Amino acid sequence: MDLTFTEEEEAFRAEARAWLEANVPRPPLPSGDTRAGFALHKEWERALFDARWAVVSWPQEYGGRDASLMEWLIFEEEYYRAGGPQRVTQNGIFLLAPTLFEFGTEEQRDRILPRMASAEETWCQGWSEPNAGSDLAGIKSRAVRDDANAGWRLSGQKTWTTRGAFCDRLFGLFRSDPEAERHHGLTYFLVDLRAEGVTVRPVERLDGDEGFAEVFLEDVFVPDRDVLGSVHEGWRVAMATTGSERGLTLRSPGRFMAAAGRLADLYRRHADDGALDADPTVRDTVVRAWIDADAYRWQTFWTVTRLMDGRRTGPESSLVKIFWSELDVRLHETALRLLGSRAELVDGDDGAWMKGWQFALSGPIYAGTNEIQRNVVAERVLGLPRR
Repeated sequence: MDLTFTEEEEAFRAEARAWLEANVPRPPLPSGDTRAGFALHKEWERALFDARWAVVSWPQEYGGRDASLMEWLIFEEEYYRAGGPQRVTQNGIFLLAPTLFEFGTEEQRDRILPRMASAEETWCQGWSEPNAGSDLAGIKSRAVRDDANAGWRLSGQKTWTTRGAFCDRLFGLFRSDPEAERHHGLTYFLVDLRAEGVTVRPVERLDGDEGFAEVFLEDVFVPDRDVLGSVHEGWRVAMATTGSERGLTLRSPGRFMAAAGRLADLYRRHADDGALDADPTVRDTVVRAWIDADAYRWQTFWTVTRLMDGRRTGPESSLVKIFWSELDVRLHETALRLLGSRAELVDGDDGAWMKGWQFALSGPIYAGTNEIQRNVVAERVLGLPRR
């Protein structure tokens, strides 16, 4: 792994840093998981798109810069360093888009990607169901062929749909062959949430935000052009999406390095006023959090080096998901420990830690629970026998 940045990469970093420092919203935007905040985040993402910073690694014809994966990582570091807001387009640009590039048709890419990058059309993920969370192969939502109209009729229920209350479209798996074995007979569909037969019901979160939703589908028509990949081969397509979700793209290291830096600043602030004299172990906890964030950064650079050499990510993405999700919890728990009685505040700069902690608690659950990911690591990375 070559850790030396080229002159071109350093120039790219300088350009990104200058633009972000001049344009990142101040004060920070409200949560993108509220209706008002979501609308403001879409305006910000449109500004990113207009300046060609929304999807830097994409081809220019879709609004990108043809940047390398290394330059994408550099941009992510600068984005979070500047305090850029969480991307409400993330499920589209970080999860669905890589899958479209691998499995989509040229017509699908031309139709979907520019609208996704500009935040004109936002996407949510339809994986979990009431009795099929981490066990994705156990889904019951069904797809029935409609030959007369050259499409499919979808019925069922999807749960824990992030920002489903606000998004325009949903991507997910449906069982198209009920007689097939568990991991077979599934098809990957792209669904318009405004279509007849779709009902979206918001689910309030622990922190009061309203973006979560249940999505109910009753005889919803989806045309053939919105099947991604081959019919009945949706499991293979979905594994490409979950690899992005658990591994490289959804949680870039810039986010954790920025959080670790803010944690170190918080520690110094409290150390200066003598508030930590009674508990010398806090310093070690802060240092460990920063080291872990930095280790994740270098692991990601290693992964990018492999990808740029033409290799693929595999089941090791489950190991990465365990690491970043548990790191996120530790970072925020340490901050709350430093804040003491102020940890319960939800407003101001300190309040961001409580809200961040509440969200971090979901990390070991979404993208496949960490218990399931440990099974994947044991069986597919370490080669241990199933029990």
